[in-house]
Parts: sequence; structure tokens; C-alpha cells
Amino acid sequence: MNFRPFLLGLALALGACGPSAQTEPPLAGARIGGPFALVDQDGRAVTDRTYVGRYRLMYFGYTYCPDVCPVDLQKLMAGYASLEKSDPQVAARIAPIFISVDPQRDKPPVLKQYVSAFHPKLIGLTGSPDQIAATAKTFAVIYSKEERPGMTGYLMNHSRIAYLFGPDGKPIAIIPHDAKPDAIAAELKRWVR
Repeated sequence: MNFRPFLLGLALALGACGPSAQTEPPLAGARIGGPFALVDQDGRAVTDRTYVGRYRLMYFGYTYCPDVCPVDLQKLMAGYASLEKSDPQVAARIAPIFISVDPQRDKPPVLKQYVSAFHPKLIGLTGSPDQIAATAKTFAVIYSKEERPGMTGYLMNHSRIAYLFGPDGKPIAIIPHDAKPDAIAAELKRWVR
């Protein structure tokens, strides 16, 4: 399944806001995000209420991803680390969260090992297939399993978006997951107050 048309449409819609000195977040009023009930990398049950009062930098992917997920997470967490150095008080207000779209393979011990490779504060979340499907729908994330003849195992096609949500759980902005660390840090600092 090709997600490029969907993502291109989303980017164009958001780009219409322009690079002017925005005071209102670009995703203000968007119907993205909401309640979820999942399990973290330590096997603890968590919900959206667990993170109330903290900004949430959220990325959906899977640990067996051979290419984009590790690269995106590396860049996002390098940006987060840059913010920790330049403005630790701002960084402390953010919960970086990785949500798996592959609950069949991404059990808590697998997630724990994976997220620890990117940053000690990165939180990994998983759940049952129904919980992941409901969460993905709530966050406007599209994913599907891809199996090909001759392929050992399977891949997961999924949207590549890093969202920033406010302490109240409302969407704020899409964070560039392919930018340099300082640019990611600056974008986070722009919206985290």
C-alpha cells in the first residue's frame, strides 16, 4: 500500500498555513489523537492519561523495520538530545514515545531493547492487535502487513509522521523527522512552553 499520496496531501494541507510567524499551532483543531490504552516496554499498562501534563513527541513504527524507523528515530532522538543540552527544562517537559504497529512481534522485552538503543527516555508502547488498530485510527496512522512470495517473515507498511501533542493531549505540530538535530530541537522548543 502506497501512503505517499496521503502524506503528500497532508503536507500540502499543512503547508498552506505558510512559514509565517505562527502563533497558533499548525495542527490546532485537528482531529488527531485521543484516548488510548497500551502497555509500555516494562509491561506496565498505560493510557493517554499517563502522560497528562507532558508534551508528547509520538512516532509510530516497528522494531523489525529494516530502514525508515531506525533512521527516523535516530534523528528524532538526536534532536531531543540536542534540546536536552541546550534547554534541559524544556526537554524535561516532553515524553518521547514510540508506538509499535507490529504487536505480533513487538512485545515489551523486544521494545525495551529497541528503544534503549535510541535514547534512555524513549518510551516504547505496544498492545493487542485491537488496541494498536484503535490507537492508530485515533492518531490518523495507516499501516498494513506486507507478505511477498519468497519473503521470510513480513514487513509493515506505515505512515511516517512524528507528531507533537500538548500537555492536554491536543495536537500541536508535525515534527520533521528527517531534519538535522538542531532543527528538530528548534522546532520542539518553538512549541513547548
